[in-house]
Amino acid sequence: MRTVTGLFDDYGDARDAVTDLEAAGVPSDDISIVANNTGDWYSTDSSNAAEGAGTGAGLGAAGGGVIGLLTGLRLMAIPGVGPVVAAGWLAATAAGAAAGAVAGGAAGGIIGALTESGVHEEDAHVYAEGIRRGGTLVTARVDDSLVLQAEAILQQRDRVDPAARRSIYAEEGWSRFDDNADPYTLEQVQRERERYRAMMP
Repeated sequence: MRTVTGLFDDYGDARDAVTDLEAAGVPSDDISIVANNTGDWYSTDSSNAAEGAGTGAGLGAAGGGVIGLLTGLRLMAIPGVGPVVAAGWLAATAAGAAAGAVAGGAAGGIIGALTESGVHEEDAHVYAEGIRRGGTLVTARVDDSLVLQAEAILQQRDRVDPAARRSIYAEEGWSRFDDNADPYTLEQVQRERERYRAMMP
C-alpha cells in the first residue's frame, strides 16, 4: 500500500478527485477528505458544528448525490485550522485527537498520520497549512498497482504542488504549521481562495 495525497484550492476539484478514486477501485475506507469549513460553506446546519457531529448534508448535496466516502462527512474543529468537514481514516485520527484521545492536538494527529503513512513531513505541514487557509486535502491509501492511476487522478483535478506552495508561504515568513495559531477568518480564507484562483492558467 502507498499513500497518495492532494491539496486542492477548490473543494469541487477535491470532491471530483474522491469520486474518480472510488470509480478507479480505491475503497472508500482507504480515502480521506478534510475541507476547511470557515463560514459554514458546506453545511446548512450550524448546530451540528457546535456538537462536532453531523452528516455534512449540505456538502453531500453539492456532490450531486455522490455515494461512498462523501456521504460520511461530518463537522469538527481542528486546533489552528478551525472548523472543517471531514471523512475517512485521516479524519478519524483527527477526531480522536480533538476528543483528547491522541496527545498533541488534532492537527498534530493529521501531520502524524500523514508522515506515518509515508508523506514527507515538510509536505504534511504544507497540507495542514493549506487546509487552514481554506483548502481541501484528499489522501488515499492505494495498492501499488493503482499508484500511477491515483496520482494521475489527483493531478488531473488540479492538485496543488506542495513545493511551489511552500515557497509562497515561505515568502511570507512561514516555516511550519502551528496548531496554536489562530484559525483564518472568513475574510482571510476568501482572500486566499481568490489569490490562488488568480494564479490558475
